[in-house]
Amino acid sequence: MASKIFFDANILLDLTLKRSNYDNSRLIMELAVDHKIEAYTSTSILHILGHYLTKAYGYSHAKELMLSLLVTLTIIDITHETAVMALSSNITDIEDALQYYTAIHHKLNYFISGDKQLQKSSIPALPVFTAQEFLKVFL
Repeated sequence: MASKIFFDANILLDLTLKRSNYDNSRLIMELAVDHKIEAYTSTSILHILGHYLTKAYGYSHAKELMLSLLVTLTIIDITHETAVMALSSNITDIEDALQYYTAIHHKLNYFISGDKQLQKSSIPALPVFTAQEFLKVFL
């Protein structure tokens, strides 16, 4: 069974906007396309992605990019109870807490993010890796 991986917003933005971490993000997405991992993200990250892609590329191209991602990414959402747990956690960035606890709720194996502060707040049940760190462990 393939590892279940949560893609944080910065990983998907690096990929779609071809930012500085593009190569590592692309390699992780290729693992998902090749069914070596299962890729997940949340509805709120889809909102974030839509906002930035529309600003960068316009509506039509943004929509096209997002639809192509959804061939590989599975969208998961947060429950009320999970939101309460996230907001009660020690993670000081609310958006990160909500994403992280959503991934825990869905029993994912890894959380991929460029956010070093979130990495410090993670728990052993769901390790947080940068794209580069994940590739070193997985490949």
